[in-house]
Amino acid sequence: MRRAIGIVLDAYWRFNDDEGWVIASHISLSALMALFPFMIFVTALAAFFGSKELADETARLLLDAWPKEVAQPIAREIGNVLTNVRADILTLGVVAALYFASSGIEGLRVGLNRAYGVREERSWWLSRLESIGYVIVAAIALLAFSFLIVLWPLLWETAARFAPALAQFDGTSTILRYGAAAAIIVVALVIVHLWLPAGRRSLLQVAPGIVVTLVLWLVSGAVFGRYLADFASTSYVTIYAGLSSGMIALVFLYLVASIFVYGGEFNAAIARARAEKAG
Repeated sequence: MRRAIGIVLDAYWRFNDDEGWVIASHISLSALMALFPFMIFVTALAAFFGSKELADETARLLLDAWPKEVAQPIAREIGNVLTNVRADILTLGVVAALYFASSGIEGLRVGLNRAYGVREERSWWLSRLESIGYVIVAAIALLAFSFLIVLWPLLWETAARFAPALAQFDGTSTILRYGAAAAIIVVALVIVHLWLPAGRRSLLQVAPGIVVTLVLWLVSGAVFGRYLADFASTSYVTIYAGLSSGMIALVFLYLVASIFVYGGEFNAAIARARAEKAG
């Protein structure tokens, strides 16, 4: 227990020393700026399939893990942006959207490199191309998940015709949506910890920080959502007026980014503790 507490405190103090709060603010702003370009790119991809419903479902899937007090205003603004699905948007505008969306990935890279105490040896253009690749893969994966969710009611209805006993479990589409959102978060955390920062780590080395990140995200999301619902939502509107939804999202993303960076610091603290014990 004493060793565990020592690791937690070591991770926190190193988080402070590595300017984790500043890095988190950079990540949160980059993520908010990347959200809308990313959804524009997803919409452009969905246009190839002639389905606006896919883009809408992807937006819902992205925001399912957010507290509803934060997600609802952002979802409304995303809906305003994605009102019209157009195939001809796949031009220079999508190239720009890809670039700005990849800036969010670059913010994560900076945070993890600082947390793990490594220096990026790759050239900036190679790192940027890699981040763009992550954006494209993430967009395709989200569309695939969204397609499954959109298609699921039809598949379930067809299966229920052949097995009527399945009809009593008709609420599985909601379970599928939340399960898909949870799976996306876990897989994304594993990928970014393993391959985004410089150097290489095993799954066993990054797993503790991922678990800590997930637990703290769940707790902080519930607490922040309750805080907004009971106390702060009207004060944000009073202070920031029309910018209130954006500021609420930015504060929430800042909290999420701080926990994300701390997860990397937690893994680094465990590595230091093991090195000291071995030495």
